[in-house]
Amino acid sequence: MSVDTTAPVTEGTVLAEISGMLRVLLDEYGLDDVGITMDTKFHEDLELESIDLVALSADLKDRYGDEVNFAEFIAGFELEEIIAMTVGQLVDHVVVSLREAARG
Repeated sequence: MSVDTTAPVTEGTVLAEISGMLRVLLDEYGLDDVGITMDTKFHEDLELESIDLVALSADLKDRYGDEVNFAEFIAGFELEEIIAMTVGQLVDHVVVSLREAARG
């Protein structure tokens, strides 16, 4: 399902949507009570592994369609940067991608 590009895109909305996706992943590990903020690190704070990022990528594609390309986003990162990546970096990427798609 693609996102409605006519609706205003806000950081808070995207953070809530990504947090929901992450909570589903974390629930599989019994970590459903972890707080998720813009500063939360995928690896250090949430203990997500590369397979979890693959699952998150699929969730992002399901939610936002081709407007948000997670693989393309992290392709420019070094391994250390991927390991240190925060939820906020992903939220910013999604917001920018959706706003660009809305402009057409």
